[in-house]
Amino acid sequence: MTVGDLRRLGFEHLCNTLREWAALRAATEATVLAAANHGVRASVVRLPPSVHGTGDHGFVPALIDIARRTGVSAFIDDGANRWPAVHRLDAARLFRLALEHAAPGARLHAAAEEGVTLCAIAQAIGAGLGVPVRSLAKDEARTHFDWLADFVAIDNPTSSALTRNSLGWRPEEPELLTDMRDSGYFS
Repeated sequence: MTVGDLRRLGFEHLCNTLREWAALRAATEATVLAAANHGVRASVVRLPPSVHGTGDHGFVPALIDIARRTGVSAFIDDGANRWPAVHRLDAARLFRLALEHAAPGARLHAAAEEGVTLCAIAQAIGAGLGVPVRSLAKDEARTHFDWLADFVAIDNPTSSALTRNSLGWRPEEPELLTDMRDSGYFS
């Protein structure tokens, strides 16, 4: 899905937010790369939208809270859009590997899972809370998801193949849906 597609679907706010985030990320990465050009062994680790595990206070717990409040676990349209995910301990191992072995100026993707569909996340939330799961039309998303609507609409598959190959990083912790089911996300 392109920025133009998002605009046509009424997600202008998301387009503006993505532009702002891209500008911030670009500035941060430029600073890191400038340091690398001056002899500092600096690299960039890009974290996915879902960094899960004990103590998670991110997007998935926010979706769970919305489902608790509304009595429905939802996704937009067919829910085929994807969020990459990583367990916090796997992310920590990647940061260690980056410090120890990454080439100066490396850009590393901490995606243990390239993309978990929002439909699958909503189904796991529905099962965990015992609430119905349903698809929402795009025009219903803002009302249901509130501030999270723009993020729920994003399709963001991310490959970590280069990161895995360059550093030998192998995620070992539970995947997102397993972690949600087994690690107290619904208690």
